[in-house]
Amino acid sequence: METKSSTYLSQFPLGLLCFNMITLVSSSSSSIWFEDHILLKEINAEESFVFPKNFLFGTASSAYQYEGAYLTDGKNLSNWDVFTSIPGKIADGSQGKVAVDHYHRYPEDLDLMEDLGVNSYRLSLSWARILPKGRFGDVNMGGIDHYNRMINAILKRGMEPFVTLTHYDIPQELVVRYGSWLDPQIREDFEHYAEICFRHFGDRVKFWTTFNEPNVQVILGYRTGTYPPSRCSKTFGNCTHGDSDIEPVVAAHNIIRSHLAAVSLYRTKFQEQQRGKIGIVMNTIWFEPVSDSLADKLATERAQAFFVTWFLDPVVFGRYPKEMQEILNEDLPEFTKDDLKSSSNKLDFIGINQYTSRYAKDCLHSTCEPGKGGSRAEGYVNANALKDGLHLGEPTGVNWFSTYPQGMEEMLMYATERYKDIPLYVTENGFGENNTGVLLNDYRRVKFMSNYLDAVKRAMRKGADVRGYFAWSLLDNFEWISGYTIRFGMYHVDFITQERTPRLSAFWYKNFIFYHRAQSKYD
Repeated sequence: METKSSTYLSQFPLGLLCFNMITLVSSSSSSIWFEDHILLKEINAEESFVFPKNFLFGTASSAYQYEGAYLTDGKNLSNWDVFTSIPGKIADGSQGKVAVDHYHRYPEDLDLMEDLGVNSYRLSLSWARILPKGRFGDVNMGGIDHYNRMINAILKRGMEPFVTLTHYDIPQELVVRYGSWLDPQIREDFEHYAEICFRHFGDRVKFWTTFNEPNVQVILGYRTGTYPPSRCSKTFGNCTHGDSDIEPVVAAHNIIRSHLAAVSLYRTKFQEQQRGKIGIVMNTIWFEPVSDSLADKLATERAQAFFVTWFLDPVVFGRYPKEMQEILNEDLPEFTKDDLKSSSNKLDFIGINQYTSRYAKDCLHSTCEPGKGGSRAEGYVNANALKDGLHLGEPTGVNWFSTYPQGMEEMLMYATERYKDIPLYVTENGFGENNTGVLLNDYRRVKFMSNYLDAVKRAMRKGADVRGYFAWSLLDNFEWISGYTIRFGMYHVDFITQERTPRLSAFWYKNFIFYHRAQSKYD
């Protein structure tokens, strides 16, 4: 299916892209940016950076944010279906029952990706669509058939499917039966689910990730209570149940054990024949010390320990980071011998979702103002984007998000130095703006993507083994508790008509990929 949007983009001559960008970006402030951008490109050209021939350029999505098709073809309720139906949980009172209707419109959306020139598409599967009742019910062949058709369509367009097993959403059945991630038996359910996916799709899927951002899932779900299952202590949020000190650690431990089980299963039963790779995707924040004091510098290490290495160290090294051990000691669950044996399988790659950076202030040896942040559960670190009233980077209008390209470079180097020979993929990176009309002239997004991709290049020059970059996102979509109030798309979506219209960033990304692929072929 070829849409008006895809026809416009595919027929737009690449040689005129720069002219189009200059024309669209015509205000005085943006023209200054454009001149700076051209200067940066000239500097990069002099450095003759070439992406590897097999580098993956793609876009990223998730099932709940994109698919819609609420209870279609045998799908059952997920935790997010239930959560979004509770008044007051989502900023605009919306739900993902329709989202961008990707379930029905994926051929059109894949055409848009093909026109961009991407060679990979990162998507997630809906667990509740494949196993509506978890391991307590039958496999839903309607869901299996849908994803088989979709994977085949991705491959037909010359793209690699890069598949995440779960991106926050799980069958509500598992929440009701035993409390999902707070119960160790969730490991059996996840392993069962993973095996079904490997068996039905693994002959064509060569890139698997077990979890998307489990650190965000447990922090927002079990510490602040802003995500399902909305559990927290009163000092952290407005919840009716929960323990913000203990439950995030318990849920994280069960997620880590589930990941290890799925990786071990893939290694022993599927990988040799299917010849794929398996990893995990983490949300990352680069932390800068708020001062030059030793206490604040140590606080940045604790910040990483209580956010990222909390999950990666057990998977790679078989233990929690020492900063967590020293502070939480007996509250940290222990791994079994089987878990530790599984952790020796490590990872084929690590997915890095990188958007923003923060200052870290010590609250262990220093006095911090009362309020959220700086507790024992957070490693006695107060993480904030402000220093003396000034942002780290450029504010965006989205409350959690300021742009700081150096943070991308630093994060990739941090992961490289800590986890040595494990390859990295930038599995999400993108720019969000508050919903203020159509806004096709999204020069701030172009600037963001350009600067962050430059940061990726700098890290690669320094030795980071980065093998792919996935933009978040092709389309405006349902942005979790922000609903439809924030737009991250290179394509504007009219959520009433579902019409997709390309923004300036779509032209820019297409030109970027074309240029760097041409360089790679020439090299």
